[in-house]
Amino acid sequence: MRKLIGVIGASQPPEELSPLAEKVGEEIAKRGGILICGGMGGIMEWACKGAKKWGGVTVGILPTMTRESANPYVDIPIVTGVGYARNMIVVLSSQAIIAIGGAYGTLTEIAFALHFNIPLVGIRTWRLESEYTGVAGITYVDDPEEAVRIAMEEDVEKCP
Repeated sequence: MRKLIGVIGASQPPEELSPLAEKVGEEIAKRGGILICGGMGGIMEWACKGAKKWGGVTVGILPTMTRESANPYVDIPIVTGVGYARNMIVVLSSQAIIAIGGAYGTLTEIAFALHFNIPLVGIRTWRLESEYTGVAGITYVDDPEEAVRIAMEEDVEKCP
C-alpha cells in the first residue's frame, strides 16, 4: 500500500521555504507516497508542484466549497466547506506529517498530529519542547530528503 504523507505549512510562507516544500513533494513522489495537504497555495502548492514533477499523486483537502479553489497541482480535490476544521481531516488522513514553517493553522495541525500520535517531522516549524508540558514526538530536521525518509519509514501501526 502506498503511504499517505501529509505536508502542512503556511499559505503565505517566507520565500526561502518554497524550494524546501517543492523538494519534499518531489521526494514523496520518488518514494511512491501519496501527498495529502490542504490543497491551497503556499507550502501546499509548492509541495504539490514538486510531487507532480515526478508523476506523484496529490490530494487536497479543501476548506472551501469548490474544487476550483485547489491549487493547479492537486489531482484529487476533496471539497469540505468547513474552513480550518479541515485541518483535522488532513492530519487524520495522513500516516505521517511533514510540517514546513507555518502559521497558526499549521500549529493546529501539529497539535492534532501529536494528540492522535501521527508521526511528525518538522522543517523550520514550530518548536514545542517544554519540561513542563511533556510534549514530545516532533522530529526536527533541516533536509527535505531526510524528512521524507523519516516520514516514509515511520511505523504506520502508530496511526489511529
